Amino acid sequence: MAKKNSTVFVCSGCGYESSKWLGRCPSCNEWNTFYEEKIMKNISASKDKLKQRGEVVSLKKIERKETFRIKTGIGELDRVLGGGFVTGSLTLLGGEPGIGKSTLILQICQRIKLEDNILYVSGEESAEQIKLRADRLGVQNDRLLFLAETDIDYVEEALEKTNAKFIIIDSVQTMYAEEITSAAGSVSQVREITARIMKMCKQKGITTVIIGHVTKDGNIAGPRVLEHMVDTVLYLEGERYFSYRILRGVKNRFGSTNEIGMFEMQNDGLVEITNPSSILISNREDGNPSGSVIVVSLEGTRPLVLELQALSTPTVFGIPRRNASGVDYNRLTLLMAVLEKRAGMNFGSQDVYINLVGGIKINEPALDLGIIIAAASSFKNISIKEDVVIIGEVGLTGEVRAVNMIEKRIKESEKLGYKTCIIPESNKKVLKESFKLDIIGVKNIVEAMKFLNLK
Repeated sequence: MAKKNSTVFVCSGCGYESSKWLGRCPSCNEWNTFYEEKIMKNISASKDKLKQRGEVVSLKKIERKETFRIKTGIGELDRVLGGGFVTGSLTLLGGEPGIGKSTLILQICQRIKLEDNILYVSGEESAEQIKLRADRLGVQNDRLLFLAETDIDYVEEALEKTNAKFIIIDSVQTMYAEEITSAAGSVSQVREITARIMKMCKQKGITTVIIGHVTKDGNIAGPRVLEHMVDTVLYLEGERYFSYRILRGVKNRFGSTNEIGMFEMQNDGLVEITNPSSILISNREDGNPSGSVIVVSLEGTRPLVLELQALSTPTVFGIPRRNASGVDYNRLTLLMAVLEKRAGMNFGSQDVYINLVGGIKINEPALDLGIIIAAASSFKNISIKEDVVIIGEVGLTGEVRAVNMIEKRIKESEKLGYKTCIIPESNKKVLKESFKLDIIGVKNIVEAMKFLNLK
């Protein structure tokens, strides 16, 4: 069997290949990301693949197979997936080390509504380590099988023997294929492993979940093409000092994207939070202090009522500081400039700190008006009533712009007992439903500030 060795330079960021080393990748424009790899290609195998050609058929003649979904038994996860795992789909689950990926996977193995065998393949932990975690989580599934292996060829053989219909690969960066000479976790290995797993699950109708490590930037380690190959991409997020975890759907070919599911990490695993708005708002016995407002964000189709806090204090340095926790820093600096220019407030000598309670991160522009009001409230030392909710995007001219799905946001606020909702005037004009709470439409930030006695 003829074999050929070749050396290529591969970008660790996007997987772009070049015959020579380049300082800057022409695909993703990142610097110093190329490294050398020796790849062994099987020439005869490549010729055999050329014989397997597809046929050109009319789209009308293609018979659409009925899509079945496998319920995981975890309501928050099913919500993110759009109703459960689609049979034969490939799902990528990413997250930082220790965030709870393996815990979530074991809980799925316990609760999933499936009568076939489940194969758990781990390249990081031994059978004894997995057994310890399974006992702690109360996992007792007779159909759950375990394999400690990193060679993808042995994994395929084990899959044939066990006839499993649900497989977990933990993690894709530990697996390797012998025909590729680079180390496990390299760009070439990750790409080849994912391609083989995808071919296996599509041809045999096996539902597959692969776990991926993330880099310090929060992206899945390996080439970006990895996320393009799979059907669904899920990220498990959370802060180190908080027990709450957010499962975010970044890509989903079988459902809506940007859906989130919320969990709390406890001794017996991840526990679902069915009403996250109630836990993201602190209970105050001494009234509402200045600089605290209630806002409503929308993650996918789920509205979240959040508490936004601001602190304005005289700076002790020549340049005022801006600090954002949970919101975009650049957006904060922009909104402070709008507040100075359009509302006449002098923040040039004030340090401004913004914090979203609960340790979560939101980048939605519907929080803009809440940030403006919270900063003005702290600056004037005037409290906002506890029963007021603020929703709206703010433009550079100070206008309050419309946001999407306003009725869902108002319904969530009404359900939690709030009495007044400040929204964009353009949204108020198109409301189709009637609500019990008072709805105040504002055209710009000055109108909102006057209503709240901040101007």
